[in-house]
Amino acid sequence: GGLGDVLGGLPPAMAANGHRVMTISPRYDQYKDAWDTEVTVELKVGDKTETVRFFHCYKRGVDRVFVDHPLFLEKVWGKTASKIYGPTAGVDFKDNQLRFSLLCQAALVAPRVLNLNSSKYFSGPYGEEVVFIANDWHTALLPCYLKAIYKPKGIYKTAKVAFCIHNIAYQGRFAFADFALLNLPNEFKSSFDFIDGYDKPVKGRKINWMKAGILESDKVLTVSPYYAKELVSSVDKGVELDDIIRKTRIQGIVNGMDVQEWNPLTDKYTTVKYDASTVADAKPLLKEALQAEVGLPVDRDIPVIGFIGRLEE
Repeated sequence: GGLGDVLGGLPPAMAANGHRVMTISPRYDQYKDAWDTEVTVELKVGDKTETVRFFHCYKRGVDRVFVDHPLFLEKVWGKTASKIYGPTAGVDFKDNQLRFSLLCQAALVAPRVLNLNSSKYFSGPYGEEVVFIANDWHTALLPCYLKAIYKPKGIYKTAKVAFCIHNIAYQGRFAFADFALLNLPNEFKSSFDFIDGYDKPVKGRKINWMKAGILESDKVLTVSPYYAKELVSSVDKGVELDDIIRKTRIQGIVNGMDVQEWNPLTDKYTTVKYDASTVADAKPLLKEALQAEVGLPVDRDIPVIGFIGRLEE
């Protein structure tokens, strides 16, 4: 969805502006271009120590890094028919907290341990002078681990975290007792503490990952200036985090688009290619082709309105 589009398009745009950019995501599949770096690290997740491997590819100026672990790959890879976040739509995997704790910890290790030399402009590990952009609740533990594990040791002294909200409706609410799974000091408890009126996943007091992400990050962002206003406008629109966001403040930066991907001169899905000078001639032809394809009356003078939005209850 939207997050996928942003992670596809924003990093190459940042790289084109001269930044060294790495994305870190779970390895849900055997991505054909991503190779095993053979770098492994051990991370404490719940009451176990897990080993993760990093896979890597370099595309359009961006280091694409994938965190390899059975928690990610075995659930989804080709054969299980599972979804990324659960066995079926609307159902969570029971170990989601452990999975995303693993992702957050791996993301903090990667800039220091991966010796990447793909670009002629940059070589070696990224080091500690970095900004982390954490997206949605799954990455909300990152600023917490940064403060709990690294900063006390003098590591990542100047590193900052921007937390970006793509969809406020999904917050990572779990049973309050589950705080123990996260291996965070008790002083973080208040950042997670949350009470709502719902019985899912348990009644009453909960932990809320997104609340902690908002409170523990250096800056809170969202996907448009309008959405930023909407999130603080009411309890409904901010899905009960409106007061927290009002306190931390939020900045809306409109989602851009990837002009390489969405280029009408090279678009493989259209029969007629066009640019700014030929758009007036091409659009009526493309409109007729679309009308024919979807079974509408073919008439180049009728307006066709397209709507892109969330389809959910």
